[in-house]
Amino acid sequence: MEFDSKQSQRERRNWRTSSARSISLNLTLAAIEPAKGLIWHRCYEEYDCARLNVPLDWLDPSEELRASIAVIRYNATDKKNYKGPVFINPGGPGGSGVWFMKRLAPYYQAVIGRNHDIISFDPRGVGQTVPRIDCWKSSQSGRIWNLQETPVLDAHPGAVYDAYAHTSAFSQQCALQIGGDRSSNSIEEAGTGRFVSTASTARDMLEIMEKAGQDKLKYWGFSYGTILGTTFAAMFPDRIERMVNDGNVDAAQYFSGSGSHYLHDTDKVMEAFYHFCHIAGPSSCTFHASSSLSIQSRLESLLQSLKKSPVIVLPSLNSTDEIPIIISYSDVRRLIASSLYRPLVMFPRLAEALTAIEAGDGNAFLDVVGRNEGNSLLCDDGKNTPTPELPEVEGSADASKAILCSEQPLQNDTVDTFSKYVEEAAAISKAAGATMADIHLGCVGWKVEAKWRFTGPFQGNTSHPILFVSNIADNITPLVSARLNAKGFPGSVVLVSNSYGHTSLSTPSQCTAKHIQRYFQHGVLPQEDTVCDPDLVPFERWNMSASWIEDELGVALRELMLAPVVGMGM
Repeated sequence: MEFDSKQSQRERRNWRTSSARSISLNLTLAAIEPAKGLIWHRCYEEYDCARLNVPLDWLDPSEELRASIAVIRYNATDKKNYKGPVFINPGGPGGSGVWFMKRLAPYYQAVIGRNHDIISFDPRGVGQTVPRIDCWKSSQSGRIWNLQETPVLDAHPGAVYDAYAHTSAFSQQCALQIGGDRSSNSIEEAGTGRFVSTASTARDMLEIMEKAGQDKLKYWGFSYGTILGTTFAAMFPDRIERMVNDGNVDAAQYFSGSGSHYLHDTDKVMEAFYHFCHIAGPSSCTFHASSSLSIQSRLESLLQSLKKSPVIVLPSLNSTDEIPIIISYSDVRRLIASSLYRPLVMFPRLAEALTAIEAGDGNAFLDVVGRNEGNSLLCDDGKNTPTPELPEVEGSADASKAILCSEQPLQNDTVDTFSKYVEEAAAISKAAGATMADIHLGCVGWKVEAKWRFTGPFQGNTSHPILFVSNIADNITPLVSARLNAKGFPGSVVLVSNSYGHTSLSTPSQCTAKHIQRYFQHGVLPQEDTVCDPDLVPFERWNMSASWIEDELGVALRELMLAPVVGMGM
């Protein structure tokens, strides 16, 4: 499970530009010397940063093999009733805690309480933490490789075979770069891929917590962040003060590398598109039809036509674009799957894009996904150290693969076995099963095994009960996963939001947010079977003057909703 790279670069740029928060630098993490204690430096104008020097191999610590964990803190503004730090993990695997903190820390804090510091870090292999996971000798090589993206797995009969070969080639390439020599005392030769497991990151988080002067952890994790949280709780149950696992991945299934629970509620989110589009009417949903079923049929007809007749967009005379762009069945399928993460933000834009494509116009689609994605090649010095020139991104695709695949059993699936899995996934989710089945495909041919794998049992009598949070319909981390994870931790509660999309952040709900705040502030869990209603539903026009959005909490929920998502499925 990985961050959602399918979101458009244009959407991200627009969001970054519209954010009122300045992130201009006065000191970068790259300029900070690693230390074995947390030595905080003022950075990025309003944050504190540190580099924590830890063993690369926690099972056999040495002074030669070390990792430098990039840590960032946003300080509490209410010191009268100071309650210490809350750690945030945005998801992934491979999501950058530093990236999300620099943009969202005040909004996380508005939910949790201004009397808490907010701390996050780039996990092993990611972002400003070194050594980084990089499966290529240069960024340019990686970009060129990504241009060879294969079709969605049900696009044509040979798509599965192409994708299988593509993934196998990537796995072999990555092993050359990060596999390493198990007996070496040099980081360059030891191979970083064996030391990025969730267990190692959980141990890093314990170290950061202790160096920050805390005996017990307060934590809010999203998507893969629930795997990190659940692993930490199972490994160190007596070190939990508060833990919110939001948008839960089934921990047992994740580490077994099998199953398809993640698709359990995917079609429920797609059905919400049909339902709320119909209710909204043609003025709010341009892909409207006389009934929900009619909208579904309209989309199915469009997709079938795209298989035979993709839409061609020619560059305009005044455009800087130089080549035509082909919008294929696979392109539209991927946009649909991506939209399911954030229905409030994406469904209206998806409807507009589909309507235009139906008329033979691909410009609205390109406005959503970006017109020049992948065209600009980045420069890289090829070294394994962060530099000011290193592009700052939400997460790392290479690290995502390395973390996910190195801690799961090595796959021996043949292409025919995998083809059957694709058929099963497509049967579970008509909307996105074939698109998201590449989560399982992503580890085909992987040979780099994590040295430290914690595979359960995922249970424990934690020193304080855990709060598990789930939407009624989450496209990638379904409600059933929250219930399964909660069973292992006595006294824990599952809070359900009657919302659609990925994690509680996808849909503002003051009810959900206030339960989370009450839990962090006072340790109070909601009653079992509590269900919170959302403040908005898909296609509903956002009334920015409404009372729910005028206060600090409402503003925070809006900004968290608008931010890019880190979750399963790249």
